[in-house]
Amino acid sequence: MRVLILFDAPSEDARADELDGLVQAEAVGSALTALGHSVTQRGVGLDLDALRRTLALDRPDLVFNLVESLGGHGRLIHVVPALLEALRMPFTGADARAMALSSDKRTAKRVLAAAGLPTPAERTLAELRATTAPLPGRWILKSVHEHASVGLDEDSVLPGEDPTRLADELERRLPSLGGEGFAEQFVDGREFNLALLEGEGSGAAPACLPPAEIVFEGYGADKPKVVGWRAKWDEGSYEYHHTPRTFDFPAGDAPLLAELQQLAVAAWRAFELCGWARVDFRVDDVTGRPTILEINANPCLSPDAGYAAALARGGLDLPQALERILAAALRPA
Repeated sequence: MRVLILFDAPSEDARADELDGLVQAEAVGSALTALGHSVTQRGVGLDLDALRRTLALDRPDLVFNLVESLGGHGRLIHVVPALLEALRMPFTGADARAMALSSDKRTAKRVLAAAGLPTPAERTLAELRATTAPLPGRWILKSVHEHASVGLDEDSVLPGEDPTRLADELERRLPSLGGEGFAEQFVDGREFNLALLEGEGSGAAPACLPPAEIVFEGYGADKPKVVGWRAKWDEGSYEYHHTPRTFDFPAGDAPLLAELQQLAVAAWRAFELCGWARVDFRVDDVTGRPTILEINANPCLSPDAGYAAALARGGLDLPQALERILAAALRPA
């Protein structure tokens, strides 16, 4: 097939997480070429008419959608799938509706709750302003739309005893959070990622790749366990070098891992995902109960990303995974 890869066009002052889109596009392009497809790539920005003209001129057999934002705005992640749907052009991964629901973290929490799936409590800025009653435990300040841990680090975790202070801090941070943020109850405990891959055959359940845990090495009681921006992108930071990923678990974790897999598949179905996804969990240190932090539709496929590591642990390479993703994209609706 003739496959067009779409990815975020980086700006001149792009951050490390934004530049990673180029690495991802190259990795996917190489894997598609190895499968025998003809591949072209195009960076996408806010000029949608230029994209429409490119699509009309090239008429690829399939679009491999790696777009995570437009012009640096994560809240626009669903726009390219919506355009492709309007043009009736097949593309990989989540459709526009699933992308919009899962990428808006507050909306995603409502979808999870409606499906009976556990997710931490949240408060909007307006809700924090409207109360003076102490909130239980600690709370973490997060972006509604931005991913890749943008604006997030351990200093994002604050006690809930003073909602006014939480509100003030959230409002102060809004520019670094993409303009819209919220407070989420902080779950102190273990962090897991569960990668999912399209099942083989129409109607098949998604395959659960081996669960991964992020280990917080050397984190004392005074250092919140957060996989923030530094842990993901700042190679010179303590956090980057002390949050390794592991796929090795004691036998006693088997029931917990089975529960995480069940919850991940249920989340996939609740959002009607397609192709590939990742579900992020926290497991409470006190209760042992898992909660779903985020749903990541079309997660990063770069060679050093967690999804690639889960594939390798599961005995699959990227071309094998892409074969399933392509088959799902070409399946009749």
